[in-house]
Amino acid sequence: MARVGVFICHCGENIGRTVDCAAVAEAARKIRGVVHAVDYKYMCSSPGQNMIRDAIRQHKLTGVVVAACSPRMHEPTFRRATAEAGLNPFLCEMANIREHCSWVHEDRAAATRKAIDLVGVMVEKVKRNQPLLPIRVPVTRRALVIGGGIAGIQAALDIANGGHEVILVERDASIGGHMAQLSETFPTLDCSQCILTPRMVEVAQHPRIKLYVYSEVEAVSGFIGNFEVKIRRKATSVDSSICTGCGACQAACPMAKIPSEFNRNLGPRKAIYSPFPQAVPNKPVVDQENCLRYKTAKKKGTKAAETKVCGKCLEACPIAPKKAVDFSLCEDTFVTEKVGAIVVCTGFDLLPMNQFGEYGYGKYPDVIDGLQFERLASASGPTQGAMKRPSDGKEPKEIVFIQCAGSRDNAKGIPYCSKICCMYTAKHTMLYKHKVHDGRATVFYMDVRAAGKNYDEFWRRAVEVDEANYIRGRVSKVYQRGDKLIVKGVDTLSGELVEINADLVVLATAMVAQPKTEHLAQRLSIGYDAHKFLSEAHPKLRPVETNTAGVFLAGACQAPKDIPDTVAQASGAASKIQGLFSSQELERDPTIAHVNETTCAACWYCVDVCPYQATQKKEIKDRQGKLVKMVATVNEGVCQGCGLCAATCRSKSIELDGFKDEQICAEIMAL
Repeated sequence: MARVGVFICHCGENIGRTVDCAAVAEAARKIRGVVHAVDYKYMCSSPGQNMIRDAIRQHKLTGVVVAACSPRMHEPTFRRATAEAGLNPFLCEMANIREHCSWVHEDRAAATRKAIDLVGVMVEKVKRNQPLLPIRVPVTRRALVIGGGIAGIQAALDIANGGHEVILVERDASIGGHMAQLSETFPTLDCSQCILTPRMVEVAQHPRIKLYVYSEVEAVSGFIGNFEVKIRRKATSVDSSICTGCGACQAACPMAKIPSEFNRNLGPRKAIYSPFPQAVPNKPVVDQENCLRYKTAKKKGTKAAETKVCGKCLEACPIAPKKAVDFSLCEDTFVTEKVGAIVVCTGFDLLPMNQFGEYGYGKYPDVIDGLQFERLASASGPTQGAMKRPSDGKEPKEIVFIQCAGSRDNAKGIPYCSKICCMYTAKHTMLYKHKVHDGRATVFYMDVRAAGKNYDEFWRRAVEVDEANYIRGRVSKVYQRGDKLIVKGVDTLSGELVEINADLVVLATAMVAQPKTEHLAQRLSIGYDAHKFLSEAHPKLRPVETNTAGVFLAGACQAPKDIPDTVAQASGAASKIQGLFSSQELERDPTIAHVNETTCAACWYCVDVCPYQATQKKEIKDRQGKLVKMVATVNEGVCQGCGLCAATCRSKSIELDGFKDEQICAEIMAL
């Protein structure tokens, strides 16, 4: 005979203002099988949880129903209290009378009736609940970090310093990410390289970090605690195990006019190159698309190692007897690593400005984006820190910064705010004035959004100390007249048209997700939004987790972020992994699907619809090893209990623990 206890929470006024909680408790007492019902203002508080524990012991309850907020919020809280009283935690259910009732209704009588129905539904379900035991999964205590920017560096170091091995994968030839391209950082104007380079070196030298640069994640299989990752190591044509990074090969290379991606195409690089002087590891790679030897070999249909064209880098290499430059290393290789958790730190990209013809980007060389300006201002940039126009190398005396170039633009750009543009534009005006003392900086802006510690003071300093001229308005057109760029806009505060003869125009371009983020998300079975930014499990309660257990997020791959927020989130993801790795086994929620192999028709609809690849094909063989039949099976370590397979199964061979047909039918009949 069921003995159910019902506990109604007022949730302050969130529920109590609309629902008569005392009446709900009184109605619950009349439901068959309910032996105890009570209402309380804050059931999630310590006194409220004590009421649940005491009632379980005093009334020998076999089930508990808590009518309160969303189970996503406090179901673990009440199940923990239930377990502490000696009752299986999965004999506790929640009726959501806040989001499903009080927040969506204004009529108190109608809301109360609905709350009574919701409680009745959950009472019938909990009567039919079965005790469940947590699933235990062995954990491989090694983490994979995808992306070697500041987020990946911070996460890798935190995990490694906690005593666990880390695999760090970076697609470029050096770690550092976009932060390595910056000149200085706001709001302190610290040299970016000065604070980043020591961390890069620490990663390379850390005994518990294995670094794969010039590599990409090709495939991911498995589940939390037991992932298997296939990594593509792109061919470098350089044996990094013996290369000393002396630079002799780069100096000898005759292909000297290739646009440098690191310098945003403002300066050249060689066909064999390191991205920048402080690169980690400081080992060059050969660009096969631009290398004269590889291009010739491709035309002739031979291998580069057999071609005698050029080879000056090989001749210049001082390593003997075996050279570090090795053209036989021309094919990508693959390695497989087993890890228990994954942190995605793939960062951001800038919105291509080709579609914004009114700004003249790509048409006029002196219209550049913010990251190109950073390279001009950097001591390691193409001008060694001197402020020079890309077109003629002259010092710009009049510079215009255009904010929200693509951001907050529903018509042609993106609808969201890129968050950091206001701050880095203020920084750019300061850097410009520090280098060109008699120069004039003008900023066209929509709003100034400087939310952060010392951020507003930093912006005010740009205006009041460095005399940046801020004009509230949009720019309608940028065109060239002689050696000047004519910037036409409007001052919306005065209502006057503005025309400025500028020497240089800098666009604060929008931050967008990396181009291949969508493909990576599909490999990892994690969600992403309409703008291809990766989705967290819960924006408030689980901001660094994803809906795929064991996969975490950090940095601007989730949304536009500045450096402090990125570092904080990376450390948060690392702390989650430290908690995951704190034991040899992981306890999983047992609300998972099970297949009745006797009735399974092997139609594979469940395999097709499972978003987590938890449903798999299984062979059943006789004692002689002959195949008898194929059936579906569910990987307990991967299943998230979404129920799609159960809903899809035509033969009704799949049921979800805690949501079996008997329970669902009882809930429906209660209405």
